[in-house]
Amino acid sequence: MSSMHFEKVQAMIAEIEAQAPTNSDELEQFRLRYLGAKNLIKPLFAMMKDVAADDRKHFGLLLNEAKQKAEQKFETVQSGLVGQKSKGNQDFDLTAPGLPIPLGSRHPVSIVLNQIIDIFRRIGFTVVENREIEDEWHNFTALNTPDDHPARDMTDTYYLKNDMTRMLRSQTSTVQVHEMETKKPPIRIISPGRVYRNETISARAHAQFHQVEGLYVDKDVSFADMKQVIMHFARELYGEDVKIRLRPSYFPFTEPSAEVDVYWGLNSEDDHRMTKGTGWLEIMGCGMVDPNVLQMCGIDPEVYTGFAFGMGIERQAMRKYKINDIRMLFENDIRFLSQFSSAH
Repeated sequence: MSSMHFEKVQAMIAEIEAQAPTNSDELEQFRLRYLGAKNLIKPLFAMMKDVAADDRKHFGLLLNEAKQKAEQKFETVQSGLVGQKSKGNQDFDLTAPGLPIPLGSRHPVSIVLNQIIDIFRRIGFTVVENREIEDEWHNFTALNTPDDHPARDMTDTYYLKNDMTRMLRSQTSTVQVHEMETKKPPIRIISPGRVYRNETISARAHAQFHQVEGLYVDKDVSFADMKQVIMHFARELYGEDVKIRLRPSYFPFTEPSAEVDVYWGLNSEDDHRMTKGTGWLEIMGCGMVDPNVLQMCGIDPEVYTGFAFGMGIERQAMRKYKINDIRMLFENDIRFLSQFSSAH
């Protein structure tokens, strides 16, 4: 009886040694047959009780040999298959370029804002930013805007619901007030940022937009200095052949004041609509800082003078790229935005 059991185990060992899986499917079948939960070796261990006591040690060693040969065969074939797969991968050209990933593009407002900042930085202006939620002093009073001015009305300005003394700033001139309160002249800054006004949204206007305000305060600063800075800016942004004009205007915080226009043209129906039939598009307001503003900010108007200017970035982008509707800049339409890049 014992010799029959030994013969079965030896036959199992011979069977295992004869197996030669050549692919992953055959290897999996080999594993299930000899190493799986219901493998063929396991029932042989049950025959241990029928083996003579003196032969059990040798029988156990033979069973372990069968199991080890199955494990070794499995590991050897598996390593070979993995090696073949790795070798096959080396047939690919690892230096070949991959699939192209489409690049995004900058928003036209960001492109123009960066250009404006760069233009003014080159002539000595420093970029300064500040808060978007302001108090009445910095948004109105310090800018020489009286209590009965229409801009203070809720129909023009977004006040906070739980604090009617604070509002979303309606202009980045508020940054200039902070600077004049805390710094001594000479002051030469630009302050880019987002502003909010309760306006009806149309092709020319929006309730939120971006501005860049400029301020230069020092001794002997004149209106002629301001005109030269604005002309330099227009030529740098729009080209040497740009046409500009200054029209007298009024702002509470500058005196004298002017509006700056650039020539848009009258070549199409859109041109007529954008410029109201004049051919000119307003791009900024400017003027000499009112002495009252200097005084309220702690600067002696008898010693120092200055000029300030402010422009909407969306308006500059529309002029530069011939965009005829400001709403397109806020709709996030990828078909529209993908036309622009920092190289424009």
